[in-house]
Amino acid sequence: MKALFFERFGGPEVLQYGEVADPILQEDEILVSMKAIGLNFADVYRRKGNYHLAGKPPYILGYEGAGVVTAVGRNAIGLANIGDRVAFADVPFANAELVAVPKDKLIPLPNEISFETAASLLLQGLTAHYLTKDSYAVRLNDVALVHAAAGGVGQLLVQIIKRYGGKVIGLTSSVQKAEAAKEAGADVTFLYNEDWKQEVKRVTNGRGVDVVYESVGSTLMDSFEVTRTCGTVVFYGMAGGDPAPIDPRMLMDTSKTLTGGDLWNVLTSYEERRARSSELFRWILEGSITVKTPTVFSLQDGARAHTYLESRKSTGKILLIP
Repeated sequence: MKALFFERFGGPEVLQYGEVADPILQEDEILVSMKAIGLNFADVYRRKGNYHLAGKPPYILGYEGAGVVTAVGRNAIGLANIGDRVAFADVPFANAELVAVPKDKLIPLPNEISFETAASLLLQGLTAHYLTKDSYAVRLNDVALVHAAAGGVGQLLVQIIKRYGGKVIGLTSSVQKAEAAKEAGADVTFLYNEDWKQEVKRVTNGRGVDVVYESVGSTLMDSFEVTRTCGTVVFYGMAGGDPAPIDPRMLMDTSKTLTGGDLWNVLTSYEERRARSSELFRWILEGSITVKTPTVFSLQDGARAHTYLESRKSTGKILLIP
């Protein structure tokens, strides 16, 4: 089969496209012919050697995608049939024509949901789902501050918060991205190069927000500064650098809550994956959330896709198509 792979860590130039061995299907696995593959910043971190990476050289990136079942392992018979449309959010080696998917990680794909939509939605959508349902359960009239509101997770956070009846203040790095956040439903947006903390305090009449969805890391203390007494900061990413250490006495004195979130502590079973993804698919079909049209690259042009992702010019999902 053809795959996108690398043998040494580095920039996009280390990526190669060529023949590798087909997966050896195990008894508990389903073989999927890939139709669309999601590209995420975690793939960049893995390529650079800064993030956990499965297997050994030649390394194949990718953890998210959708396709068609072509073979079923003996212990997976009955769970999937040849020809079924399926997807996954947490299976390694996805940057390939064929992927062996463990049966408990398989997500059935409704006929009404395209392969491209599934590959654009699942990883980031499931993240936004647990952040707004488990890390902090958004309630009617809650005011939420969303960092990187034009990003993949950010735009879905905005839409889901609005679906729950909350109000959203979005932070972005450019005017163009601010427009994307507004299109997603943000009530107001501010730029990072503005005095955004003062602006957030102004639009909340000095009270502060109920919750901050913090994905930048280096802005963690700023997020606490604009959070109301008894409010919550949900920390789930470090795109802008490591956060400063938190003094628990500050949390005690202000009755504020700091909570962390990681998707892999939530997607612990087939039932969890199916229930959460089914809810996302239902929201898509009823029109309460949408996925912006992705930017598409051929899998063999993966190096160009990585370069584009690292440029931070994109405001939606990037897909690789075998």
